[in-house]
Amino acid sequence: MPDLVVDIGNSQAKLAIFQHREILWTAHLPEPDPAVLSDVLSRYQPESAIISTVKKDHTWHEQLSAYLPVQVFNYRMAANIKNHYRTPETLGLDRLAAVVGAYAEYPEQASLVIDAGTCITYDFVDNQGNYNGGSISPGLQMRFRAMHEFTAALPLVSTDSEKISTAWGDDTPSAMQSGVQNGLKYEVTGFVESYREQHPELNVILTGGDAIFLDTVLKNSIFAPYIKIDPYLVLRGLNAVIQHND
Repeated sequence: MPDLVVDIGNSQAKLAIFQHREILWTAHLPEPDPAVLSDVLSRYQPESAIISTVKKDHTWHEQLSAYLPVQVFNYRMAANIKNHYRTPETLGLDRLAAVVGAYAEYPEQASLVIDAGTCITYDFVDNQGNYNGGSISPGLQMRFRAMHEFTAALPLVSTDSEKISTAWGDDTPSAMQSGVQNGLKYEVTGFVESYREQHPELNVILTGGDAIFLDTVLKNSIFAPYIKIDPYLVLRGLNAVIQHND
């Protein structure tokens, strides 16, 4: 039977219907939509659901619980990996679910998950399923906004992928674009190179809203053969949890 997976972020929720490991349907919703939920539940008749949320609002849980059993994801449910994070209760559930998803998709392989959202997170799981932690740095848009908001004169500029290969800017906006984008390029390649020194066959999995930008950054690098883009990695991790607990 299918299962419903819901990842609730700060601004919207990502939903998917899985049949075992196959995705049958996906959607992005800013809030629960009774018409959409009624339609998808009627169409696919999922057996159960799992929710991961960064919010304390229980609206999604309350609405779905009226139709089917709902599990709420927590750090104790990551059964396919060994979580050595010193404070597991503080670990972002999206980070944990992404690592679970990486190990479910590539079992017994080392993977570095790079989630490029509001912040950029780097999380590594080794070929035996050990997860020790990772790194968090400002995301692409946060870097642009920080330069604008914490200075008196710098403008707010946006991403320009043509500036990735440009070593310098010839005016203030292009200098900011060059600095942010090339700085991020060197950061990402530095992390990948560091992990690959110990794990040469490392999978590098890009996910999150700026994953396509990072793929552009890395496509001409020596790491290109190892790069995989998976916009549904967190959902795959949640699906792996519910499959394990069914």
